[in-house]
Amino acid sequence: MSEYGNVELSDPQYERDHLRYLTFKSPALKRRGDVTIFVPPGCERKDRLPVVMLLHGVYGSHWSWSMKGGAHLTALNLIEKQLIEAIVLCMPSDGLWGDGSGYIAHAEADYEGWIMEDVIGCVTKVIPCIDSRSLLFIAGLSMGGYGALRLGAKYAEKVAGFSGHSSITDPNQLATLVEEPLAFFGETLEREDARLLYWMKRQRESLPPFRFDCGTSDALIEKNRELHQALFALNIPHQYFEYEGGHDWDYWREHIADTLIFFDSVCKAREPCLK
Repeated sequence: MSEYGNVELSDPQYERDHLRYLTFKSPALKRRGDVTIFVPPGCERKDRLPVVMLLHGVYGSHWSWSMKGGAHLTALNLIEKQLIEAIVLCMPSDGLWGDGSGYIAHAEADYEGWIMEDVIGCVTKVIPCIDSRSLLFIAGLSMGGYGALRLGAKYAEKVAGFSGHSSITDPNQLATLVEEPLAFFGETLEREDARLLYWMKRQRESLPPFRFDCGTSDALIEKNRELHQALFALNIPHQYFEYEGGHDWDYWREHIADTLIFFDSVCKAREPCLK
């Protein structure tokens, strides 16, 4: 694993709730990055489990989905009730630029490459029940929803499905959430390829199944409706849902199950989740 420098993985005797913690030097970031990983009980080296990448929102980090959202407990509950097959949850930081990197390449570091190359590459080498052929799904909330929708569309050939909760749908919306002026992003957010529809239109023939949802009390609801309407007008297949709720962890804790069940259905339709 020399391409990732020194890799530090938590000691199993101190781990709880099937969570593992990974730190490694990322070529894309040019520094260390952190990942929280949920590995379901009974994970065997012979398994090839699907991987669900969960991207957090602004102000957060790799621990947000587990320690604020309880995503690992939701996954475990669904697995134990046989509502989904076993999965691995991969929960990276966004690279920790300012209040939020947007999961997109900046001049000084590639926060997109961190997610799509380094995190996937390193995690598949240190977790025994997944490998480079495991199905990959991406989901996120708010800024992470933007990241999931954009990266899922851009890397359609690598991603089996994607989902966004309460998503930023226009990169300029970051201005309302981060302290740093958008000028600090350089030309990143002004590029056409920063926009969701750019990739969804460009990749329309190869897009994997995807969904997104938003709370009816969320300030981002109108922009999510606009994205849904634009996709509908373009005849791009997708699922869109609105639920009661706002832009908060109560909403995301409740609806992450919808994403995991959706991914499980995609996995079963595509090929057996376990091989």
